[in-house]
Amino acid sequence: MSETKILIEKRGRVAIVTLNEPEARNPLTPGVVSELCDFLAGANADEDLSCIVLTGAGKGFCSGGNIKDMRDGNDPMYRGTAYDMTDGYRNGVQMITKLFHRLDVPAIAAVNGAAIGAGCDLACMCDIRIASEHAKFAESFMRVGIVSGDGGAWLLPRIVGLPRALEMALTCNVLDAEVAREWGLVTHVVPADALMDKALAMAEGIASFPPRSIRLNKRLIKQSMDMTLDGSLELSAAYQAIAQNTADQKEAVLALIEKRRPSFIGK
Repeated sequence: MSETKILIEKRGRVAIVTLNEPEARNPLTPGVVSELCDFLAGANADEDLSCIVLTGAGKGFCSGGNIKDMRDGNDPMYRGTAYDMTDGYRNGVQMITKLFHRLDVPAIAAVNGAAIGAGCDLACMCDIRIASEHAKFAESFMRVGIVSGDGGAWLLPRIVGLPRALEMALTCNVLDAEVAREWGLVTHVVPADALMDKALAMAEGIASFPPRSIRLNKRLIKQSMDMTLDGSLELSAAYQAIAQNTADQKEAVLALIEKRRPSFIGK
C-alpha cells in the first residue's frame, strides 16, 4: 500500500484530491479518513481555493469500507461494544460527511471507476458528479449485512429521489454510468481518458468567478434546501448585500461593461 493515503495537487485555485490506495480500489481505511478530514477541515480557510476535484487512483473511485478490516476488527467502527462502534462511526467516516456538508468550496467528484457502498456515498457528498464510462455505483451495504453508516440515507434520496434511493439500498444493484446519469446521480458521462479534462474544465470554469461569490452561491443553495421561501429570500438578500460590497463584484461589472477579462483579488 502507498504510504500517502491521499494525494493533493494544486492547480491555480483548483485542488485535485486523489484517493491513493489503488491496489485495494481506494477503500475508506482509517488512514484515508484521517488524511481526507485533515484536508477538508482546512479547505474553507484557504482563500486561494475555489474548487475541489475528488477522484481515485487506478481503476476504482472508492470501494467503501474495507471488508477485511470489518472481518478482523482493524477499525474502531468494526470492534468493541455497540457503544464503541457507534463512537467509531461518529469519530471516523461520519466526520468526512460533516466536513463536506460544512464545505463552502464547491467539490466535483470525478468518478473514474467503481463507487461502492461508502464510496457511492462519498461521491454523493460532493456537489457535482462526473462519471467515466467505466464508472459503477452501488449502495450495497446489505451485502455485508449493515446499513449506510456514513450519511448515505440522508444524501442519496436528496439526489435521486426516495423511490430510487430505496431501490438502490434494498436491491444492492449496481448502476452503470448511463443509468446513473438517467437517475440524476451524475450529470455527465465521458470517455475514461477525458474524465479529468472534463472535471478540471468545469472546476476551472467555476474558479474563474469571484471567489467569495462562488462560496456564497453554494452556501445559499444548500441552506435554502432546508428553508421556507421567505427564509431563503431573507438569506439571499443578506448574501447579495455581502457580495455587492466586495471589490470583485465591482470588477466583474466593470469588466463586462469594458468587454475585458476580469481580474479578481478575492476581496
